[in-house]
Amino acid sequence: MKAVVMGLFAHASAQDLFLALRSDGLDSPALSGLQVEASLETQIPLQQPEQRPFKLLQSGTPMPPPKARALPTVTAHGMGDSCFNLGFEELTRLIGKQTKQYAVCIPTGSNIATDTTNGFFMDMDKNVDVFARKIREDPKLAKGFHCIGLSQGNSLCRGYIHKYNDPPVATFISVHGTVAGVAAFPHCRPDGLLGPVCKPLVDVLGVLAYTPLSQKLLFQAGYFRDPLRVTSHAYKAYSQIAQWNNEGLVTNATYKDNFGKVKKFVMVKAEKDTMIYPNEGEWWGQCADGSLDKVLTMKESPLYQNDNFGLKTADEAGKIAFTSTKGDHLEFADAELAEWIDLYYTE
Repeated sequence: MKAVVMGLFAHASAQDLFLALRSDGLDSPALSGLQVEASLETQIPLQQPEQRPFKLLQSGTPMPPPKARALPTVTAHGMGDSCFNLGFEELTRLIGKQTKQYAVCIPTGSNIATDTTNGFFMDMDKNVDVFARKIREDPKLAKGFHCIGLSQGNSLCRGYIHKYNDPPVATFISVHGTVAGVAAFPHCRPDGLLGPVCKPLVDVLGVLAYTPLSQKLLFQAGYFRDPLRVTSHAYKAYSQIAQWNNEGLVTNATYKDNFGKVKKFVMVKAEKDTMIYPNEGEWWGQCADGSLDKVLTMKESPLYQNDNFGLKTADEAGKIAFTSTKGDHLEFADAELAEWIDLYYTE
């Protein structure tokens, strides 16, 4: 079962998923639909997510001059990556150079292998708890810090803010982030050419995701937000992102209070992102409840309009900035990162 659920959220093709689910003894109307449509893959290959370590692009463009900052920076890596990989070490060093301050990537594992696998097999909330513990153990972070997340790493930054935020986060820069959750299989847009394959996949994901077991098996299950099931008891009771959004069975006032303590949110969207759906989620948007095709902007979303966790309050206080990069997921250059720091760091 664990391998099946991981395949759903991370690696396998639609045909592979169908066969794995059947062999695992699972069945649903969604699977029948997938069986009918999976033959489309013989005509249109389903692009696979690239689980390769991040590499910072070198632009050759002059960067803003380094500027001494009062607070250090914490970085958080994405799915399939590690703080111990050279690309992420390079990114963290550049931040330290540009800020003339301490910068550190906080791993949830003790080495490259466990740090990478914890990004799959340790659940989202537990990853956040380990992240928070290691932050609190570092005396250089005791007075607060800026948090820069890449992709899934932004769920660590966001979760830390909601659940802890002590020491406090001053500036949160979310680069191509999963902050608002995802509503689809990576590289498989329900509203795109492969919709007949991708929509049944989402249905299967929803069947499996919202159980105590699934939420504890995989990091990715924690931020899967199925718009077709957000009103269901299972989503409200078991989904980890439902709790952070204050759309579960109970409301946690601390999550909203802690969110309000952040001084600046910088949301960076990849304009051609094929990994995260809906892409607007990188700017706090979401799929409309009950639809995989209609995408709402941040201000159109119920989470904003009802101010569930403080998003509207932060926006009206001028705390949220939006910017974008031209390419696909995590395709950005050193000069862009340096510019975000120069423009948006609060102290």
